[in-house]
Amino acid sequence: MEVFCGSRFWDSNLSIHTDNPDLTPCFQNTILAWIPGIYLWSALPFYLLYLKHNKRGYIVLSVLSRFKTLLGALLWCVSWADLFYSFHELLQDRTPPPVYFVTPLVVGITVLLATLLIQYERLRGVQSSGVLIIFWFLSVLCAVGPFRSKIMTTTAQGHVNERFRFTTFYIYFALIIIELILSCFKEKPPFFSPVNTNPNPCPESTSGFLSRLTFWWFTSLAILGYKRPLEDKDLWSLNEEDTSKIIVQQLNREWDKEKAECKQKEDVTYMKKSNYVLNHVGDGPEEAEVLIRDKQHNRKPSFLKAMIRTFGPYFLIGSFFKLIQDLLSFVNPQLLSVLISFIKNKDAPAWWGFLIAALMFICAVLQTLILHQHFQYCFVTGMRLRTGITGVIYRKSLVITNSAKRSSTVGEIVNLMSVDAQRFMDLVTFLNMLWSAPLQIFLALYFLWQTLGPSVLAGVAVMVLLIPFNSAIAMKTRAFQVEQMRHKDSRIKLMNEILGGIKVLKLYAWEPSFSEKVLEIRKNELQVLKKSAYLNSLSNFAWVSAPFLVALTTFAVYVSVDEKNILDAEKAFVSLSLFNILKFPLSMLPQVIGNIAQASVSLKRIQQFLSHDELDPKCVETKVIAPACFLHSINLLVPSGALVAIVGHVGCGKSSLVSALLGEMEKLEGEVAVKGSVAYVPQQAWIQNATLKDNILFGQAFNDQKYQNVLEACALKTDLEVLPGGDQTEIGEKGINLSGGQRQRVSLARAVYSGSDIYLLDDPLSAVDSHVAKHIFDKVIGPEGALKGKTRILVTHGISFLPQVDHIVVLVDGKISEMGSYQDLLKQNKAFAEFLRNYALDEDIEEDESTMLEEEEVLLAEDTLSIHTDLADNEPVTNEVRKQFLRQLSVISSEGGECPNKMSTKRRVCEKKPAEPPLPRKNLSEKLIQAETTETGTVKLSVFWQYVKAVSPVISLVICFLYCCQNAVAIGANVWLSDWTNEPVINGTQHNTTMRIGVYAALGLLQGLIVLICSFTLAMGGINAARTLHAALLENKFHTPQSFYDTTPTGRIINRFSKDIYVIDEVIPPTILMFLGTFFTSLSTMIVIIASTPLFTVVIIPLAVLYFFVQRFYVATSRQLKRLESVSRSPIYSHFSETVSGASVIRAYRRVKSFVDISDMKIDENLKSYYPGIVSNRWLGIRVEFVGNCIVLFAALFAVIGKNSLNAGLVGLSVSYALQVTMSLNWMVRMASELETNIVAVERIKEYSETETEAPWIIEGKSPPEDWPSKGELEFVNYSVRYRKGLDLVLKGLNLHVHGGEKIGIVGRTGAGKSSMTLCLFRILEAVKGEIKIDGVKISEIGLHDLRSRLTIIPQDPVLFSGTLRMNLDPFNKYSDEEIWKALELSHLKRFVSSQPSMLDYECSEGGENLSVGQRQLICLARALLRKTRILVLDEATAAVDLETDDLIQMTIRTQFEDCTVLTIAHRLNTIMDYTRVLVLDNGTIAEFDTPTSLIAAKGIFYSMAKDAGLA
Repeated sequence: MEVFCGSRFWDSNLSIHTDNPDLTPCFQNTILAWIPGIYLWSALPFYLLYLKHNKRGYIVLSVLSRFKTLLGALLWCVSWADLFYSFHELLQDRTPPPVYFVTPLVVGITVLLATLLIQYERLRGVQSSGVLIIFWFLSVLCAVGPFRSKIMTTTAQGHVNERFRFTTFYIYFALIIIELILSCFKEKPPFFSPVNTNPNPCPESTSGFLSRLTFWWFTSLAILGYKRPLEDKDLWSLNEEDTSKIIVQQLNREWDKEKAECKQKEDVTYMKKSNYVLNHVGDGPEEAEVLIRDKQHNRKPSFLKAMIRTFGPYFLIGSFFKLIQDLLSFVNPQLLSVLISFIKNKDAPAWWGFLIAALMFICAVLQTLILHQHFQYCFVTGMRLRTGITGVIYRKSLVITNSAKRSSTVGEIVNLMSVDAQRFMDLVTFLNMLWSAPLQIFLALYFLWQTLGPSVLAGVAVMVLLIPFNSAIAMKTRAFQVEQMRHKDSRIKLMNEILGGIKVLKLYAWEPSFSEKVLEIRKNELQVLKKSAYLNSLSNFAWVSAPFLVALTTFAVYVSVDEKNILDAEKAFVSLSLFNILKFPLSMLPQVIGNIAQASVSLKRIQQFLSHDELDPKCVETKVIAPACFLHSINLLVPSGALVAIVGHVGCGKSSLVSALLGEMEKLEGEVAVKGSVAYVPQQAWIQNATLKDNILFGQAFNDQKYQNVLEACALKTDLEVLPGGDQTEIGEKGINLSGGQRQRVSLARAVYSGSDIYLLDDPLSAVDSHVAKHIFDKVIGPEGALKGKTRILVTHGISFLPQVDHIVVLVDGKISEMGSYQDLLKQNKAFAEFLRNYALDEDIEEDESTMLEEEEVLLAEDTLSIHTDLADNEPVTNEVRKQFLRQLSVISSEGGECPNKMSTKRRVCEKKPAEPPLPRKNLSEKLIQAETTETGTVKLSVFWQYVKAVSPVISLVICFLYCCQNAVAIGANVWLSDWTNEPVINGTQHNTTMRIGVYAALGLLQGLIVLICSFTLAMGGINAARTLHAALLENKFHTPQSFYDTTPTGRIINRFSKDIYVIDEVIPPTILMFLGTFFTSLSTMIVIIASTPLFTVVIIPLAVLYFFVQRFYVATSRQLKRLESVSRSPIYSHFSETVSGASVIRAYRRVKSFVDISDMKIDENLKSYYPGIVSNRWLGIRVEFVGNCIVLFAALFAVIGKNSLNAGLVGLSVSYALQVTMSLNWMVRMASELETNIVAVERIKEYSETETEAPWIIEGKSPPEDWPSKGELEFVNYSVRYRKGLDLVLKGLNLHVHGGEKIGIVGRTGAGKSSMTLCLFRILEAVKGEIKIDGVKISEIGLHDLRSRLTIIPQDPVLFSGTLRMNLDPFNKYSDEEIWKALELSHLKRFVSSQPSMLDYECSEGGENLSVGQRQLICLARALLRKTRILVLDEATAAVDLETDDLIQMTIRTQFEDCTVLTIAHRLNTIMDYTRVLVLDNGTIAEFDTPTSLIAAKGIFYSMAKDAGLA
């Protein structure tokens, strides 16, 4: 080296052991000058490769670019000037050492390369180049040394040596500084790049290198989110490469490749094998070989491979970052040991310390930047994976065959999309731990071994032992979770039923019994929660004590093994920081392995689904199908424009024939030709969750004239008048808020509007009434209908239309038995004639049945549904489904406020509220259900206070106190350790080590114990809070007046009971635990650092301010992003489940592509809020960790400054604390944000626990006598009532006196106020003025339960609850078995019940589904018989459920309630013709009140009603 340089290469006296260090000229001229060059040349090949693949269009030559190039050229000139100067010296016989030729040459070429790169990047469209920024930065860094050195030598010598080189160096230095500054600016966006049409493009793609490194580009969104809650329109659009279109295309391509490869291999093996068999050449080895080869080749296409090929390369970049970060994380402990030895060494020069502090800071900052780049890559990969998997599954679900679809339910397929894709996403984030954890463990152990020798093994043993302990706890916790879910489900199911039948509970005064049942389940649920809380506090204990126990065992073993082993500060604190590094990988490994196991299961399921058979898209066009074994050798030619009816018995293959024409069946042989476009009306109408209009247009352009005609033809005009929003009404999932007939007609309208050439109508007339069916046949399908001239294939059961069709095809067992016109077939007298005979007999009956079922439809159309919709929805069939729908509606709404135009059943109810002029009615219905408010902005402190109150303030204080103690003890233990390490060494040993170990152990275990007690107390407090909040909510909901339930969808209340209670049970306590933990850790760090270096206080204020700002910005933004994300997630899945169920319709209308686009759009919408969510975490991480790194820097700096007053132990203590703080600062912000997001649940529950309540159930001292009402006398005195404030009166000033034992019939048109009278008796509605007396007692003065339990009602809609029959009859267990059997006998149920094996314990399912409607009504009768009070109110069922049951009920009432007062609300007059008196109501007033005979004689309203009924 000396020959090369002409001087010494290294001189430690000059460079290290001095207060004013300098480097030798040789070192400066070689190493320092070459470093930037080495970097640039080694990075070049990779960078060029990258640029070659990424072209974004070129950037126009700008002033900035020109300047950069110019300066580059100047730099080149400067370095070559140096080179020529050396040649000049050579000529003058002063031979310079070779280094003066080599270095300028190297530097010159490198600078030239950099200049060329600037231009090449411009042409490839790079706006800001990281490679060059780093290069210029390194150049400046390496030039600082020579710069200082030259100045120092000059001042020392007093004159300038080589003046020329001196000058060129300064010019060089100035130029590279300017280059560095210029390269930090970014260029304009490239020219010819694909035009970004997005109104709000993501700034990431155009941001500079530094901005990307620190995620600075996100700041604008953070500030916006802080100013006001973010909305959809504020979000950036996705980067091109993250959109579903691109990703799913790539994944699909790879998957197809994979499938093709497998297929090819199979074909190859198959060929080889057949050759061998044919030729019979070698009998031996070759054939064996083939067999072996055969086994290998026959592999299934692997979806994993496709995913790795698609997402692998991108993911590997992240892995590379992870590797660097892992290595960097071990630098700081080493630096710490250097720092401690520096503090010990009293005569070391001060600049060492500053250098160490600076290095610690630089290392920490690098680690932060690299770690977050790694996370960004991982999370984005995860996000793309989910998008890809979701998209591929969606596309697949549209093309799988029906048999494949049958093998997995819609729910399962949706699960693939939501759960399984999510699993992959969760796995990818930590997948790198698979190799990184072992690496970290290995490195940590290596360094520990170096420090402490073999005694490390003791510590490691403890760590390894803790792993099975923790996993055992995890297993147990999982078991508890399952159990608790079970309790939760049953509680929610029960709540659902209670809210569904709340009115009946009120009428029967049964609330206490049900409230007890709910609380019983809740008690069990909380018990399980308590058990898992015990476990959790144990695992917390293990978690907190683990690092400590490890340190303790290691140190104890180390000191005891050999008394020459001295525990000094360096060893103690370096090993502590290494143990802290070990903690993370050890805890993560088992988790990652678990995640991989789960993901592999998911992978299998996804792969199986993706390998299902697909429909052959060509099979219809090229006319090849033979339907699976349903149809045999069918030959059928339908002339274009004909109307063909297909008839046959159930299951003879009619629908299969239609499917075959659509290409949905699997082909065996033969061909099918369909000419032109197809419209298809399936048997079960498929309705999308969109407006009614969208359902009919189905993606076609809107044409008003055509649209109106279609509505008219399909008899939808009347329905539109009934629906609240006309054709803009939002239809719920599966068309829930339409009746069956309406759904079928919408489905038909869609077909008619599509204007196709061929119409396949699969029994569209079965779901509608006979008169509607006739209208539709005439207007749409028939010879004169809207579709005349088109080819129509109609599957039908109705024989009344057959005479009007052109051809009839009769199917028997999948074969065509005969075909021809109606007349021809009648003459043949074969299968068709028999079919006619069979059906003609049924026809009358069938007509009746259909009218019965479809009664509602007519009713709906004529809007005659009475006020009874309050008690029941007149469609027994869809009632349940509707309830479900309501639940779903509001579950969606709870996440993001409900769309104002979602329509729900309860709205329907309002429409039929009596006595309102028709027009304002609609607006009222719009406002009936208020949209739910979503919380925005910060959470008020009062909410936290409410939660503290629920936990109980004392416990809260205790918890905080315990946390303080725990941290005090932890600090104590570490201070003790640092004190121990400072103990003087006498004769190479330390004294009283046993005492030291003992105290250290005691302090550590005490800390663990306090953690145990603390987390336990917190869990108990949390459970306590959960109990009180739920009890208050339940209590209030049972006391809430009926009007609340009429205006609030059940789902919204259920949501309070499920989601919000879940948050309070399981989310808030652990979040608080984490928050307090991190908060106190950070606090204790500050205390320790301030205690050891008081100067630190100066820095704390600015750091705290910075931290606080970052935290506020982050919390506001991330909370809103989370909300937006969860709101946009459910539409993806609901759209998907809809698509799966309507796949055949979508295919028939050739709308597959647009549906795929809709799905992609929904996924992209979701990612638009998910992606900023990821970035916000990175943004926060970098900023908060920077604060943490500053803390490290200042802790080290002040230690160096105050080095003379400090001992090594204290420095080790304060710096090792500082190194840990970054983690806790980061988590503290996250937990604060989580807490703020979730504490809202308390507020929402509180809001519903404080709604207004009805009158008290029992008023002390006001109870009526035991036998009241003994006579059953009723008196209404000037009585008026309304439903809710702001509505009109329903009953206006009624005066009425009924004697005991009278039988009164109440009649009147719909909306006259008949039901209102019964509701008033039970005080479901409270009087506006006037009063009701029963036996002279004013009912408004006694408690509600006293009143309701003394009256009996048989409601119009029989409501049953799931549970035993006995519970349904007698929930309070008041009656003996004999009494119950007696009641059953009288209500004609005895035979049925005694035939059941479980007798009275017969389980009724939810809503009494496993009993017929008639039986349910008889059970209501049995309830009344059991009660047997003096006053009976009978609300007749609107739709005659079945006449037989009705007669039974009437008969029983006449015999059993002879001496009672009976009020019957009658719909069929024949039941009340023999009553004592009849009350005719009209518009809320009494129109007529007299005996039936005199009323008929009076020829008034009653007479006209009787005449209509054919009784007069």
